[in-house]
Amino acid sequence: MKYTSTRGELTDVSFEEVIFSGYAPDGGLFMPEEIPSLTLATLRTWSTYSYPQLVEEICSLFISREDLPREDLSDLISQAFQRFQHKDIVELARLKNGLNVLELWHGVTYAFKDLAMSCVGQLLQYFLRKRKKRITIVVGTAGDTGSSAIESIRGMDNMNIIVLLPHGRCSPIQELQMTTVIEDNVHVFAADGTSDELDEPIRNVFTDTEFVKRHNIMSLNSINWARVMVQIAHYFYAYFHCSSSTKETPLPLVEIVVPTGAAGNITAGYIAQMMGLPIRLVAVVNENDIIHRTIQNGDFSLADSIKPSLAPSIDIQEPYNMERIFWLLSEKDSTLIKMIMGEFQKLGKASVPEVLSTKLSQAFSSFTVNDENVIETMLRCWNENQYLLCPHSAVAVTYHYLQSELGTNSTPRCCLATAAAAKFPEAVLKAGLTPEIPPEIRALETMETRCMAMKRGEDWEKILYHKIEEINARRGT
Repeated sequence: MKYTSTRGELTDVSFEEVIFSGYAPDGGLFMPEEIPSLTLATLRTWSTYSYPQLVEEICSLFISREDLPREDLSDLISQAFQRFQHKDIVELARLKNGLNVLELWHGVTYAFKDLAMSCVGQLLQYFLRKRKKRITIVVGTAGDTGSSAIESIRGMDNMNIIVLLPHGRCSPIQELQMTTVIEDNVHVFAADGTSDELDEPIRNVFTDTEFVKRHNIMSLNSINWARVMVQIAHYFYAYFHCSSSTKETPLPLVEIVVPTGAAGNITAGYIAQMMGLPIRLVAVVNENDIIHRTIQNGDFSLADSIKPSLAPSIDIQEPYNMERIFWLLSEKDSTLIKMIMGEFQKLGKASVPEVLSTKLSQAFSSFTVNDENVIETMLRCWNENQYLLCPHSAVAVTYHYLQSELGTNSTPRCCLATAAAAKFPEAVLKAGLTPEIPPEIRALETMETRCMAMKRGEDWEKILYHKIEEINARRGT
């Protein structure tokens, strides 16, 4: 398996090169040159596999054995899930009114990002030892990505990580999970801005190819293909546990509902669909609704501002993984993608050709909810099931409740739960419910914190350059 940039200027790139990259040097995102197609027999075989087994099978399709022998891959995947709290790593909660909630949040930071990040951390360590190199990781976060990335590599002497978080726009617990990690290789900046605003200096650094190469810089945002790759397994697990049968021919359909921000998770779902998994994908957003508008009518344009919500991890208006979706839907038309994304980056909006817009609306459904809907859903789910939803998971479950009331179809449906309610006690209290906070999360409130401020009006790109140079000067590379 080889990789290419969505903007066409790089091809025939190995997985090992891709995992150490952020944006491609041409500004695009790396994607596999081919999407594997699975047979019905393979799908039926996989239907009995555990979650770690599915992750291993998926990774083996996208990582050549020359890059990583299968026995080494198996060991790495096993090691990646050692810190998870649930024996099955993920868990399907079957609740009243046909509600299936796939809990993806049993990792150390109580967010679904732990699933992919723990695997990527192990893969990085493997290749770094092989190369005898060190790297600097640069991550922008809306809330969960930063803490998951930190936990995946904290204390490792061959990796430093710089995290940019939007101060006051994450939940207090999300912010504490980042700022309470007092490790020499962890550097956290709290910026007076939105997560989208933080992406701009990061993108600019990654397009400085000479600087990136000299300082061995990479990203662990979902711009990194390896993150998307591991997340493909969610969809296979969800399908096999919600499908009425895997013995039917053709296999029955399952609808999977995804709370959507930067669109990395739902990109993984679309790739699973392309591989042959019979799923229908629903992207559900909050009032930061660029993805909903793009799917519904091709309106790929920024709103005037980001609206802070009860679901801060999806308070995003620049969903960079839409570039991957556009590329797949356009049959890998790199020229078109370069035009669309260049226009979007320059003007804050882009013209989506009608043929591409039509394909997008055929491939995905979408829905938008507000904070009032989220609170109503959290309350209803508790009253009916004594089950606490986090506000992001409630974004997806709102769609399920609406469809159930309409009685529109009998297709099995699975809602992805991307974080534990314990991370968002403020939202739980707003719903009139009592938060259930584990001791390890409560302990964050009394721990020492460390972070550096990035004030509005300062040159964030310059600050980022300076920090990277300082880290590398200190370690003598």
